[in-house]
Amino acid sequence: MLIPGQYIGVVTFPGVVVHELAHQLFCRWCGVAVYEVKYFQADNPLGYVIHEPPKKPLHQLLIGTGPFIINSLIAFVIAFPAALPVALFNSGNLFDYIQLYFAVSIGMHAFPSTTDASTMWNGIWHGDNTPLWLKIVLLPVMGLILLGAIGSVFWLDLVYGILLAIGLPLLIAGLF
Repeated sequence: MLIPGQYIGVVTFPGVVVHELAHQLFCRWCGVAVYEVKYFQADNPLGYVIHEPPKKPLHQLLIGTGPFIINSLIAFVIAFPAALPVALFNSGNLFDYIQLYFAVSIGMHAFPSTTDASTMWNGIWHGDNTPLWLKIVLLPVMGLILLGAIGSVFWLDLVYGILLAIGLPLLIAGLF
């Protein structure tokens, strides 16, 4: 079933908001000035952060991959207390299901976008001061982002969100 990305973005808007917030947080932590933030809009792109070019290539990588770290962590933390009653005991209440909705939607938007990937690639690969080790680290990161972009056509982002929200809590609880 093919559903346009804009509709998915509207339904999973909490994930878009957290994704953009993560970019903004990493900009702040890296000392990169932020000029404009759009946390969510029902347009393309769903959200964005406009910032100055990072002075250090490592900061470019951190800002670009920040949503993967932040969204994954927040999705798991939100889901953990709700996942066990819902998945194990079928005794979840409305609040548990709302928590899982937020967790899945936030987890779905963990992967950096192709725009994030392009910005990282240009800033790191073509940067004058980029150390070789960072270029080596960048290659598998870019591969994972590309797989995520291709996989989103096959709902890989949804699968990742569900794994964070249900699978990981069950695994940690030793019940998987």
